[in-house]
Amino acid sequence: MAESVNLNTKMSAQEMAKLQMDVDTYNKSLAVNGRTTSQSLGKDDFLKLLIVQMQNQDPTDPMDNTEFIAQMAEFSTLEQMTNMNSNFENLNSMLTSNNAMGTIGKKVDINLGDATTSGVVQAVTYGNAPQVKVGNMYYDLNKISAVYGN
Repeated sequence: MAESVNLNTKMSAQEMAKLQMDVDTYNKSLAVNGRTTSQSLGKDDFLKLLIVQMQNQDPTDPMDNTEFIAQMAEFSTLEQMTNMNSNFENLNSMLTSNNAMGTIGKKVDINLGDATTSGVVQAVTYGNAPQVKVGNMYYDLNKISAVYGN
């Protein structure tokens, strides 16, 4: 007589959150020296191209001064935009961390896709992607679907 085996293939909300956290940690580890691959040129690439262009120009017909000044102005604009973007990222990180801090001691609902869990936030982490500790698990701040006052 064959014995029937009942397998539970459904993951609990905590198991789903742990799996998501493991996947996020792995994806962050794929960055090389803190940089991820990009399909766009940055200010370093622009400067390298400008130097190569100057090194390989025809000595009998050098680059026009106005063209060179225009390219330097573009480089300066690109550098300022990059600096401004970096400052905005820092500001966003601080605001997001402050939002996380505001949830300490409050009851929250955490959306885990097909399930929701609730609990009181005991701690938070800082950074670009702050997390809140509810029970013994850390959840991304963006998973919070509701915050309840005391």
